[in-house]
Amino acid sequence: MATTHTRAAARLMLAPSVIMLLAWMIIPLSMTLYFSFLRYNLLMPGMETWAGIENYQYFLTDPAFFAALGNTLMLVGGVLLITIVGGTLIALLLDQPIWGQGVVRLLVIAPFFVMPTVSALVWKNMLMHPANGLFAWIAQTFGFQAVDWLGAMPLLSIILIVAWQWLPFATLIILTALQSLDQEQKEAAEMDGAGPFAIFLAITLPHLSRALTVVVLIQTIFLLSVFAEILVTTNGGPGTASTNIAFLVYAQALLQFDVGTASAGGVVAVILANIVAIFLIRIVGKNLDR
Repeated sequence: MATTHTRAAARLMLAPSVIMLLAWMIIPLSMTLYFSFLRYNLLMPGMETWAGIENYQYFLTDPAFFAALGNTLMLVGGVLLITIVGGTLIALLLDQPIWGQGVVRLLVIAPFFVMPTVSALVWKNMLMHPANGLFAWIAQTFGFQAVDWLGAMPLLSIILIVAWQWLPFATLIILTALQSLDQEQKEAAEMDGAGPFAIFLAITLPHLSRALTVVVLIQTIFLLSVFAEILVTTNGGPGTASTNIAFLVYAQALLQFDVGTASAGGVVAVILANIVAIFLIRIVGKNLDR
């Protein structure tokens, strides 16, 4: 009986927080869903009319949507590739006993605490600037032509900027997993004559599978909504070369003032994000059950 009262009291105490959380999520989503069925232009307030699925048809058949979808997938895939490979290599280095290990770890973690807008401005004006940037100076020093990164390779530039921000996160997760690895297994493999590469493939990499899965899951969810870096650096251009779905929705709503179509795009983006999240969560569950 006491246990029942305790559970009831706990549920009662949690109820306000749960209700607030649901309201925080459901109310904006419901309004977005409602607006997606309207012809709603910000320049003509009070002139909304019912459009049915017209906004969805327009958004899903717009060539810009397919370009943005492809850019989104390339952005997510490129950043994941760089952060997983780079994070693993850096974590393996930091796991070794080196001088100044604490300072090195702090420097590696630092980019994760820089705001996306600030980091994008630093990369745009101090590193990738075709005339005064660090990359241009290095190229000219060795006799090469300076490259306009954001103009010639906009999507690759965004991938590098975002990967720089997320590399510390992947490194921390992988480093934590490395430190929990049983050293006796590695020592036994070394005694049997296994080399470092063989030990990594047979022992270290399987041990890191759960950590890598968590990195992929969390980063993918956030990378699907990358926005600030694109707005500050390329503004989605040239054309739609660096436009992802999040920026396309923004452009539709606040540049073309078409709230109805933008809301339909937002609903589509939420559906796609949930499909990806469910797929990745199932993968995580399978890894955790091993």
